[in-house]
Amino acid sequence: MTSDIGVPAAHAQYFGFLGTMALRACGLIIFRRISEASVSDIEFLLLQTSYGIHHWTPPKGHVDPGEDDMTTALRETEEEAGLQPSQFHIVNGFRRELNYKVKDKPKTVIYWLGELKDRNAQVKLSDEHQDYRWLRLQEACAYVGYQDLQETLNEAYQFLQGQKKP
Repeated sequence: MTSDIGVPAAHAQYFGFLGTMALRACGLIIFRRISEASVSDIEFLLLQTSYGIHHWTPPKGHVDPGEDDMTTALRETEEEAGLQPSQFHIVNGFRRELNYKVKDKPKTVIYWLGELKDRNAQVKLSDEHQDYRWLRLQEACAYVGYQDLQETLNEAYQFLQGQKKP
Protein backbone atom coordinates (compact mmCIF):
# COMPACT_ATOMS: atom_id res chain seq x y z
CA MET A 1 0.00 0.00 0.00
CA THR A 2 1.30 3.47 -0.84
CA SER A 3 0.37 6.90 0.40
CA ASP A 4 -1.32 9.42 -1.85
CA ILE A 5 2.10 10.72 -2.90
CA GLY A 6 3.56 7.32 -3.80
CA VAL A 7 5.55 6.67 -0.63
CA PRO A 8 4.98 3.21 0.89
CA ALA A 9 2.45 3.62 3.72
CA ALA A 10 4.78 1.90 6.19
CA HIS A 11 7.39 4.60 5.53
CA ALA A 12 5.18 7.65 5.17
CA GLN A 13 5.46 8.69 8.82
CA TYR A 14 9.25 8.88 8.49
CA PHE A 15 9.03 11.18 5.50
CA GLY A 16 6.54 13.49 7.17
CA PHE A 17 3.75 12.63 4.74
CA LEU A 18 1.20 11.70 7.34
CA GLY A 19 -1.95 12.95 5.71
CA THR A 20 -4.76 10.91 7.23
CA MET A 21 -2.53 7.95 8.12
CA ALA A 22 -2.34 7.38 11.86
CA LEU A 23 0.92 7.11 13.71
CA ARG A 24 1.08 3.61 15.19
CA ALA A 25 2.65 2.58 18.47
CA CYS A 26 2.59 -0.64 20.48
CA GLY A 27 3.46 -1.58 24.01
CA LEU A 28 2.95 -3.86 26.96
CA ILE A 29 1.10 -3.26 30.18
CA ILE A 30 3.58 -4.99 32.45
CA PHE A 31 2.27 -6.18 35.80
CA ARG A 32 3.49 -8.20 38.73
CA ARG A 33 1.72 -10.12 41.44
CA ILE A 34 2.50 -8.83 44.92
CA SER A 35 1.27 -12.04 46.49
CA GLU A 36 1.58 -15.47 44.90
CA ALA A 37 -1.82 -16.44 46.27
CA SER A 38 -3.85 -13.47 45.05
CA VAL A 39 -5.05 -12.77 41.54
CA SER A 40 -6.26 -9.28 42.54
CA ASP A 41 -3.09 -8.20 44.36
CA ILE A 42 -1.15 -6.77 41.39
CA GLU A 43 0.91 -3.72 40.48
CA PHE A 44 1.32 -2.11 37.06
CA LEU A 45 4.61 -0.71 35.76
CA LEU A 46 4.47 2.92 34.64
CA LEU A 47 7.35 4.94 33.19
CA GLN A 48 7.69 8.73 33.42
CA THR A 49 8.95 10.42 30.26
CA SER A 50 12.03 12.63 30.46
CA TYR A 51 10.54 15.00 27.85
CA GLY A 52 7.43 17.14 27.41
CA ILE A 53 5.04 17.18 30.35
CA HIS A 54 6.73 14.12 31.92
CA HIS A 55 3.62 11.97 31.58
CA TRP A 56 3.38 8.37 32.80
CA THR A 57 2.62 5.39 30.53
CA PRO A 58 3.39 1.71 30.16
CA PRO A 59 6.37 1.01 27.88
CA LYS A 60 5.43 1.67 24.27
CA GLY A 61 6.82 3.09 21.05
CA HIS A 62 6.39 3.60 17.34
CA VAL A 63 6.29 0.69 14.93
CA ASP A 64 9.38 0.63 12.72
CA PRO A 65 8.95 0.01 8.97
CA GLY A 66 8.51 -3.69 8.28
CA GLU A 67 8.02 -4.52 11.98
CA ASP A 68 4.90 -6.26 13.27
CA ASP A 69 2.99 -4.92 16.26
CA MET A 70 4.03 -7.53 18.83
CA THR A 71 7.69 -7.25 17.83
CA THR A 72 7.41 -3.50 18.45
CA ALA A 73 5.82 -4.04 21.88
CA LEU A 74 8.58 -6.48 22.90
CA ARG A 75 11.37 -4.26 21.53
CA GLU A 76 10.04 -1.13 23.20
CA THR A 77 9.62 -2.89 26.55
CA GLU A 78 13.23 -4.02 26.40
CA GLU A 79 14.52 -0.61 25.23
CA GLU A 80 12.52 1.51 27.66
CA ALA A 81 12.33 -0.69 30.78
CA GLY A 82 15.23 -3.11 30.27
CA LEU A 83 12.87 -6.09 30.53
CA GLN A 84 13.62 -8.88 28.07
CA PRO A 85 10.87 -11.13 26.68
CA SER A 86 12.26 -14.05 28.71
CA GLN A 87 11.40 -12.13 31.92
CA PHE A 88 7.64 -12.05 31.34
CA HIS A 89 4.90 -13.89 29.54
CA ILE A 90 2.17 -12.39 27.37
CA VAL A 91 -1.29 -12.98 28.81
CA ASN A 92 -3.49 -14.55 26.14
CA GLY A 93 -6.77 -12.87 25.24
CA PHE A 94 -6.07 -9.26 26.16
CA ARG A 95 -5.42 -6.64 23.46
CA ARG A 96 -6.63 -3.03 23.56
CA GLU A 97 -6.40 -0.37 20.88
CA LEU A 98 -6.47 3.32 21.81
CA ASN A 99 -7.08 6.01 19.21
CA TYR A 100 -6.45 9.69 19.88
CA LYS A 101 -4.74 12.76 18.44
CA VAL A 102 -1.25 14.08 19.13
CA LYS A 103 -0.52 17.54 17.72
CA ASP A 104 -3.69 17.22 15.60
CA LYS A 105 -2.51 13.96 14.01
CA PRO A 106 -4.29 10.62 14.61
CA LYS A 107 -2.41 8.06 16.68
CA THR A 108 -3.17 4.41 17.40
CA VAL A 109 -1.61 2.62 20.36
CA ILE A 110 -2.04 -1.11 20.93
CA TYR A 111 -1.39 -2.69 24.31
CA TRP A 112 -1.07 -6.29 25.45
CA LEU A 113 -0.62 -7.58 28.99
CA GLY A 114 2.72 -8.99 30.15
CA GLU A 115 3.21 -10.65 33.53
CA LEU A 116 6.65 -10.61 35.12
CA LYS A 117 7.89 -14.10 35.95
CA ASP A 118 10.06 -12.80 38.81
CA ARG A 119 8.29 -9.99 40.64
CA ASN A 120 11.71 -8.68 41.78
CA ALA A 121 13.09 -8.25 38.25
CA GLN A 122 15.09 -5.04 37.87
CA VAL A 123 13.76 -2.22 35.68
CA LYS A 124 16.47 -0.35 33.76
CA LEU A 125 15.26 2.89 32.23
CA SER A 126 16.39 4.30 28.89
CA ASP A 127 17.20 7.99 28.40
CA GLU A 128 13.57 8.48 27.27
CA HIS A 129 12.38 8.04 30.86
CA GLN A 130 13.38 9.57 34.17
CA ASP A 131 11.46 7.48 36.67
CA TYR A 132 9.28 4.42 37.08
CA ARG A 133 6.74 3.17 39.61
CA TRP A 134 4.98 -0.09 40.42
CA LEU A 135 1.44 0.98 41.24
CA ARG A 136 -1.83 -0.64 42.21
CA LEU A 137 -4.79 0.07 39.96
CA GLN A 138 -6.17 3.19 41.66
CA GLU A 139 -2.76 4.86 41.93
CA ALA A 140 -1.82 3.85 38.39
CA CYS A 141 -5.00 5.45 37.04
CA ALA A 142 -4.23 8.66 38.94
CA TYR A 143 -0.69 8.74 37.51
CA VAL A 144 -1.68 8.22 33.87
CA GLY A 145 -4.32 10.92 33.90
CA TYR A 146 -5.70 10.17 30.43
CA GLN A 147 -9.20 8.72 30.48
CA ASP A 148 -8.63 6.15 27.72
CA LEU A 149 -5.51 4.78 29.41
CA GLN A 150 -7.31 4.70 32.77
CA GLU A 151 -10.08 2.67 31.14
CA THR A 152 -7.49 0.34 29.59
CA LEU A 153 -5.84 -0.27 32.97
CA ASN A 154 -9.25 -0.92 34.52
CA GLU A 155 -10.09 -3.36 31.70
CA ALA A 156 -6.73 -5.11 32.19
CA TYR A 157 -7.39 -5.43 35.91
CA GLN A 158 -10.91 -6.78 35.35
CA PHE A 159 -9.60 -9.19 32.72
CA LEU A 160 -7.03 -10.50 35.19
CA GLN A 161 -9.70 -11.03 37.82
CA GLY A 162 -11.23 -13.64 35.53
CA GLN A 163 -7.91 -15.40 35.01
CA LYS A 164 -6.37 -18.17 37.07
CA LYS A 165 -2.70 -17.81 37.92
CA PRO A 166 -0.65 -19.77 35.33
